[in-house]
Amino acid sequence: MCFSATASFSAGAVLLGAGVMTVRLARTPRELPFAAIPLLFAIQQLAEGVLWLSFGWDTPRLTAAVTQFYSFFSHVLWPVYVPMAACLIEPPGGRHRLLGTLAIIGMLVAVFLLYGMFAFPITASPVGGHIEYASPHFFAAAVMLLYLVSTTVSMLLTSHPMVRLFGAAALVAWVASYLVYARWFISVWCFFAAVLSVIVCVHFADRRYGGRAAA
Repeated sequence: MCFSATASFSAGAVLLGAGVMTVRLARTPRELPFAAIPLLFAIQQLAEGVLWLSFGWDTPRLTAAVTQFYSFFSHVLWPVYVPMAACLIEPPGGRHRLLGTLAIIGMLVAVFLLYGMFAFPITASPVGGHIEYASPHFFAAAVMLLYLVSTTVSMLLTSHPMVRLFGAAALVAWVASYLVYARWFISVWCFFAAVLSVIVCVHFADRRYGGRAAA
């Protein structure tokens, strides 16, 4: 699980390989951002592995730096990147326009959370075998709702079945993580979402090899 350096490094290594493969399976430049999702999750998980190690090394500056690096992914990148990437792989039409709107909403969320990271720096500490990220900001409930819409609901609106599956699985993981691991929600949900991003690999493999088989 996401409860040790070994788990984070292992997940990161697997996703690194899967991400490289998925990027290679992308057929057009517009597919590259969505194909890169497992690769980006790999970087985030590897960063959390380093964060785990930094606690044992007693290096507060390294801990602070890696915490902000990890939090850039969790707070700033994902709410704008996911709907944007989903929008790019969607053909023109109503869904495409709606995803574009969600990408704008995600961008606003990302800017707000980025401001929060500067105004109230996020801290991380090992508590109860998990990493607890203290992320204070205003309007937490509203921001979390918009964040959830941007990162999960957006994928449910696409015309691609495997992308919708990824969105649904990420949404279920969000609810389960919040109910069971509320104190460590950020770390736990990001780990689950990272693991679930292998569905992106399946999406592109099916498009590449499934299409050939059908032909």
